Amino acid sequence: MSDLMKPQDLRKIAEEKEMEKAKKAFEHMKALEQEQAGLKEMFMSRDVHPDVKTRVNNAVRRAAEQGQHRILVITFPASYCNDQGRRINNLEHDWPVSLEGFAKKAYEFYMKELKPLGFKASAQVLDYPGGMPGNVGLYLSWED
Repeated sequence: MSDLMKPQDLRKIAEEKEMEKAKKAFEHMKALEQEQAGLKEMFMSRDVHPDVKTRVNNAVRRAAEQGQHRILVITFPASYCNDQGRRINNLEHDWPVSLEGFAKKAYEFYMKELKPLGFKASAQVLDYPGGMPGNVGLYLSWED
C-alpha cells in the first residue's frame, strides 16, 4: 500500500511545475530577443539591392497599371528610428533625419535618383501596439 501525499509534497510539485513554466517562458523570451536583435542587425547593415532601378520601375509600373499613385516601399519597426518614430508620428518635416540603416540608405537613393524625376517620399506609422508607434511604412508616390 502506498502512502498518501502530504500537502507539502503537493506544494513542491506545483512549485516545480511553475518553475518549469517560468524557465520555458524565459527561454522563449530570450530566443525572441536574440531573433529581434539579429533582424535589426541585418536591417541596419543591409544595402540597396543592385537591381533597385529595375525593381522600382517594375513596382511603379504595376501600381500605375492598377490606377494607383503610391506604393509601400518598405516597413520596419519604429524602434529602428533614432527617435523611436516620434518625428514620423508627429508628421514633422525633418522626419528623414530619424531614419537609420536600410531605411536611411533607401531614402538616400530616393533623394539621389527618384526625387529629381518628380517622385515624392513619405513615411507613416502603420500601427500603435500598446499605444506606441509600432511599424513604419515608407511610401513612394508620383502624383499629388
